[in-house]
This record gives sequence, structure tokens and C-alpha cells, in this order.
Amino acid sequence: MTDTLELCRWVYNETLATRKNAYEQEGRSVSYYETKKLLPQWKEEKPELKNVYSQVLQEAVKRVDLAFQAFFRRVQNGEKPGYPRFRGRGRYDSFTYTQFGFSLKPGILHLSKIGDVKIKLHRPIEGEIRRVSIRRMPTGKWFASFLVDVEPDEPLPKTGLSIGVDVGLKSFITLSNGEHVDNPRFFVHEEKALAKAQRRLSKTEKGTPERAKALKVVRRIHERIANKRDDFVRKLSLELVRSYDLIAFEDLNVQEMMRNHCLSKHIADAAWNKLITTTTYKAEWAGKRVVLVNPNGTSQICSGCGQVVQKDLSERVHSCPSCGLTLDRDHNAALNILRLGLQSGANA
Repeated sequence: MTDTLELCRWVYNETLATRKNAYEQEGRSVSYYETKKLLPQWKEEKPELKNVYSQVLQEAVKRVDLAFQAFFRRVQNGEKPGYPRFRGRGRYDSFTYTQFGFSLKPGILHLSKIGDVKIKLHRPIEGEIRRVSIRRMPTGKWFASFLVDVEPDEPLPKTGLSIGVDVGLKSFITLSNGEHVDNPRFFVHEEKALAKAQRRLSKTEKGTPERAKALKVVRRIHERIANKRDDFVRKLSLELVRSYDLIAFEDLNVQEMMRNHCLSKHIADAAWNKLITTTTYKAEWAGKRVVLVNPNGTSQICSGCGQVVQKDLSERVHSCPSCGLTLDRDHNAALNILRLGLQSGANA
């Protein structure tokens, strides 16, 4: 499978070079279908490509097309996107069988041009398999992801409840009903172990078995952090979706917020975008709604009377001189988020 990854990487880079050169030298754009037609020619020039299933190579070409579509979409939106980049050795970590070329048997996944691979299913697969993606993790583990067609589940029962969610660093989330969920700070808790592993890595020579072993330790720590964070977010998002019919979040620009170098590490560790994205797709599956509201003023406006009460980030209590309302700053923000979310929901 490692050979398949490297050959897909070659096709990806060759496709990108073809499109880049055509634009720079001829001023024209090359389509996905034009580059896909080059595959037979590349197989003649590089015979080992014949050892990779044809649809797997076509999907590598498609990834370049998707990268350009995302690039131009961001340009049209006024953003400053990075131009699609070539993939160096070890920087291409997955390939996909899009329709055919695979079959699943008890304990065995057959992949065309690769053969039978022993697998452990995380859970029984229900429905018809449409795509199979094979991914190599930085720690050397391999995972297979199956895309299947299934009958839609019954929506979760309605609760008649709505909630506003304020994300933060002190508490991971504060709900408009006053409940808090503590920030688990997964990266911070593993920071000492990671720093120790990185120091050991820095003392090893490049290309040596010792360096490869030290690098694997660093990657395992990063993988452990990512797994803990992913598990936490998935469980929390499911709890929100089960409990509420409408969930309102702030529409945060996390990338802009991370320019604050004093807080960027903690903001990245909190993974607010991951929570919002995961809750959104779970809500769609469950027949619930997620609403994103404008974050401007949610922390400054009094949820009781609407008076603007200016306060610094260090002030953790909202105290309104107009109506006398006193409560936690994040709770006040969550109430404002809920109000805006209900307004947005009513206008939808």
C-alpha cells in the first residue's frame, strides 16, 4: 500500500505541474477531464503506474481539480488562499477506490492490484458500500473508511428546547441555561511529554534508526491528543443534539482570533470550529437545527435590558448598572447568542 501511495503522489504532482505549466506558459486552464486523459500516456512513461487500480489514479487527478476549485472559490470570496502545492515524500497519506475494485469479506478487505488485507471492523457495516478510502497515519497505522448508502434514520424526538452556546477558554462551553462544560485542555496536559519527546528528537541525527524511533514517539503523542479531542467533541455534540432542537453558536473567525499569540495555543487546543462543524452535521442527521449568529457585542450587551456594558477580557462578571443584572460574563453572552439564534430561526 505504501507503493500505491507514492505512485498516487506522483500522479498528483504531475497533474498539478501540467495545470500550472499550461497556465503559466499558454495562459489557459486545464480541466479535470483533460488531465484524466493523460493517464494512459503517463502509464507508458512510468509502467509501474499499471500496478495501481485505474480509478485510484483518477481520484488522485480529481483531488488536484478540487484543490483548484477551493483556491478559486476563496479568491472570489476575497480571501488570500495558498496556491495548491506539490506533495513531498511522505506528504500524501491516502488513496480512494471510488466505485469498484474492492470487496469486503469477514476479516478481509480485498483491494484490486493490492490483494487481501486483514482488517478489524470498528462496527458492522450496514448498507451498500460506495467508496473505500485507505489512510496511513503518521504513526504508521492504516485505516479504511467506508462510505455507504443506508436508509435514513428516523429523526431524534423533538424536545421543544433551544440553547445558546458560548465557547471559551476558561470553560469550553457555557450554555444559556447557566451550565458549564470545563475545558479539557488536552494539548496543555500533554505538553511536557511532547516537549521531552521533541528534545530527544532534536538530538538525533537525520536518517538514523534512532531518529525514526524518536519521531514515532512524537507522532504518537500528537495522535493521542487528536484522538482525545475528537472523542470529547463527538460526545459533547451528540449530547447537545439529543437535548435541544435549536442550537445557536457564534459565527467566529477562529483564524483571525489565533493571531493573538498569547492565546493562539489555547484557542487551537479548544477546537471550537470542530465542535460547531460536528454539531452541525449531527443536527442535520437528527432533524435538528444549528444557527450561527453574529458575535459582535454578545459579551458587551446586557441580556436583561439590552444596555451596552463595556468590559475588558479580564472581567469575568457581567454587572449591568441599568437593570442591576449580575451574572457570569459567559452566561450573559450565551443568553444573547440564544436570543439572536431564536430571531434568526424565526426569520428562516
